[in-house]
Amino acid sequence: MGNGANITNSQQLLERLAREGSEGTQEVSVVTSPGARAAAWAIKVKSNSSYNVYNVVAVMIGDAGSLPVEIGQQTQAVNLAESFLQQGTLAAGTYAVMFRVGDKNVFYAPV
Repeated sequence: MGNGANITNSQQLLERLAREGSEGTQEVSVVTSPGARAAAWAIKVKSNSSYNVYNVVAVMIGDAGSLPVEIGQQTQAVNLAESFLQQGTLAAGTYAVMFRVGDKNVFYAPV
């Protein structure tokens, strides 16, 4: 049994190295298993940083009829609904759901 595990581990290592290429680029993937979840937060857009990158802050949703409360510090997130090549036009105060994908925060909020 131990020898089979070593062969499997060696094959996985060789496959990973082959995917990295000659320049040593890192492979990034997002994997969830049954019962797992992707990290997501409700956010409020504070301002545009540049292009489709925005300064956002997480919010806590309360009872019906109450305003969301800002929590934590501002961070940056990319709006996937806007062009990556033009200045973003999303209004400050817009609410959305932000996901963590790899090392980036992303959200989708049509303008």
